[in-house]
Amino acid sequence: AISDTLTGKHRHARDQWLRSCQSIPLNIAEGNGKTLTNDRRRYFEISRGSAMECAATQDILEISKAIDKNKNREGKVMLDRIVAMLTRLGGRGYCVNEEIEEYGKNIVDIDTDTDSDSDNILEKKI
Repeated sequence: AISDTLTGKHRHARDQWLRSCQSIPLNIAEGNGKTLTNDRRRYFEISRGSAMECAATQDILEISKAIDKNKNREGKVMLDRIVAMLTRLGGRGYCVNEEIEEYGKNIVDIDTDTDSDSDNILEKKI
Protein backbone atom coordinates (compact mmCIF):
# COMPACT_ATOMS: atom_id res chain seq x y z
CA ALA A 1 0.00 0.00 0.00
CA ILE A 2 1.07 3.56 -0.62
CA SER A 3 0.83 4.50 3.05
CA ASP A 4 3.31 1.79 4.08
CA THR A 5 6.16 3.49 2.23
CA LEU A 6 5.54 7.04 3.48
CA THR A 7 7.58 8.00 6.53
CA GLY A 8 9.70 10.87 7.74
CA LYS A 9 9.32 14.05 5.72
CA HIS A 10 6.30 12.60 3.86
CA ARG A 11 4.40 11.89 7.08
CA HIS A 12 2.02 14.85 6.66
CA ALA A 13 1.13 13.93 3.06
CA ARG A 14 0.60 10.33 4.20
CA ASP A 15 -1.78 11.48 6.94
CA GLN A 16 -3.70 13.69 4.49
CA TRP A 17 -3.89 10.86 1.94
CA LEU A 18 -5.19 8.44 4.61
CA ARG A 19 -7.84 10.93 5.81
CA SER A 20 -9.04 11.43 2.23
CA CYS A 21 -9.10 7.69 1.55
CA GLN A 22 -11.05 6.99 4.74
CA SER A 23 -13.48 9.80 3.96
CA ILE A 24 -14.62 8.08 0.74
CA PRO A 25 -16.38 5.03 2.23
CA LEU A 26 -17.46 6.89 5.37
CA ASN A 27 -19.35 9.53 3.36
CA ILE A 28 -20.86 6.85 1.10
CA ALA A 29 -22.14 5.05 4.20
CA GLU A 30 -23.48 8.25 5.73
CA GLY A 31 -25.17 9.21 2.46
CA ASN A 32 -26.83 5.82 2.21
CA GLY A 33 -28.28 6.42 5.66
CA LYS A 34 -30.12 9.54 4.48
CA THR A 35 -33.69 9.31 3.26
CA LEU A 36 -33.85 12.58 1.35
CA THR A 37 -32.39 12.43 -2.17
CA ASN A 38 -30.61 15.79 -1.90
CA ASP A 39 -28.95 14.76 1.38
CA ARG A 40 -27.76 11.48 -0.13
CA ARG A 41 -26.45 13.25 -3.22
CA ARG A 42 -24.51 15.75 -1.10
CA TYR A 43 -22.65 12.97 0.72
CA PHE A 44 -21.85 11.20 -2.55
CA GLU A 45 -20.45 14.48 -3.89
CA ILE A 46 -18.35 14.94 -0.73
CA SER A 47 -17.05 11.40 -1.16
CA ARG A 48 -16.23 12.15 -4.81
CA GLY A 49 -14.31 15.23 -3.70
CA SER A 50 -12.31 13.11 -1.27
CA ALA A 51 -11.40 10.70 -4.08
CA MET A 52 -10.20 13.65 -6.16
CA GLU A 53 -8.19 14.84 -3.17
CA CYS A 54 -6.55 11.40 -2.92
CA ALA A 55 -5.52 11.65 -6.57
CA ALA A 56 -4.08 15.14 -6.07
CA THR A 57 -2.15 13.99 -3.00
CA GLN A 58 -0.73 11.09 -4.98
CA ASP A 59 0.46 13.55 -7.64
CA ILE A 60 2.21 15.58 -4.96
CA LEU A 61 3.80 12.42 -3.59
CA GLU A 62 5.02 11.42 -7.06
CA ILE A 63 6.47 14.87 -7.75
CA SER A 64 8.27 14.81 -4.41
CA LYS A 65 9.62 11.33 -5.25
CA ALA A 66 7.84 9.69 -2.30
CA ILE A 67 6.09 7.24 -4.65
CA ASP A 68 7.01 6.15 -8.14
CA LYS A 69 5.01 6.78 -11.31
CA ASN A 70 3.69 3.20 -11.48
CA LYS A 71 2.38 3.25 -7.90
CA ASN A 72 0.64 6.54 -8.62
CA ARG A 73 -0.85 5.15 -11.84
CA GLU A 74 -2.18 2.04 -10.05
CA GLY A 75 -3.86 4.20 -7.43
CA LYS A 76 -5.27 6.55 -10.07
CA VAL A 77 -6.89 3.66 -11.97
CA MET A 78 -8.77 2.67 -8.84
CA LEU A 79 -9.62 6.27 -7.95
CA ASP A 80 -10.84 6.94 -11.49
CA ARG A 81 -13.33 4.10 -11.18
CA ILE A 82 -14.46 5.31 -7.75
CA VAL A 83 -14.97 8.86 -9.07
CA ALA A 84 -16.97 7.53 -12.03
CA MET A 85 -19.27 5.54 -9.74
CA LEU A 86 -19.73 8.45 -7.35
CA THR A 87 -20.44 10.81 -10.23
CA ARG A 88 -23.26 8.53 -11.35
CA LEU A 89 -24.58 8.14 -7.80
CA GLY A 90 -24.47 11.89 -7.22
CA GLY A 91 -26.13 12.59 -10.55
CA ARG A 92 -29.18 10.43 -9.99
CA GLY A 93 -32.28 12.47 -9.56
CA TYR A 94 -31.24 15.20 -11.98
CA CYS A 95 -33.42 15.19 -15.06
CA VAL A 96 -34.54 17.41 -17.87
CA ASN A 97 -38.22 17.41 -18.67
CA GLU A 98 -39.33 19.04 -21.90
CA GLU A 99 -42.90 19.94 -22.68
CA ILE A 100 -44.70 16.98 -24.26
CA GLU A 101 -46.16 19.09 -27.07
CA GLU A 102 -42.67 19.95 -28.22
CA TYR A 103 -42.05 16.40 -29.45
CA GLY A 104 -45.56 15.01 -29.79
CA LYS A 105 -44.82 12.00 -27.62
CA ASN A 106 -43.39 11.21 -24.21
CA ILE A 107 -40.54 8.68 -24.07
CA VAL A 108 -39.86 7.00 -20.75
CA ASP A 109 -36.63 5.09 -20.02
CA ILE A 110 -37.86 2.32 -17.70
CA ASP A 111 -34.55 1.33 -16.12
CA THR A 112 -32.94 3.41 -13.38
CA ASP A 113 -29.62 4.35 -14.96
CA THR A 114 -29.04 7.70 -16.64
CA ASP A 115 -28.40 6.51 -20.19
CA SER A 116 -31.00 5.80 -22.84
CA ASP A 117 -31.30 2.14 -23.76
CA SER A 118 -33.35 1.51 -26.88
CA ASP A 119 -34.51 -1.90 -25.60
CA ASN A 120 -35.79 -0.41 -22.33
CA ILE A 121 -37.83 2.46 -23.72
CA LEU A 122 -41.59 2.74 -23.53
CA GLU A 123 -43.36 5.17 -25.77
CA LYS A 124 -46.54 6.85 -24.58
CA LYS A 125 -48.62 8.36 -27.36
CA ILE A 126 -50.37 11.62 -26.64
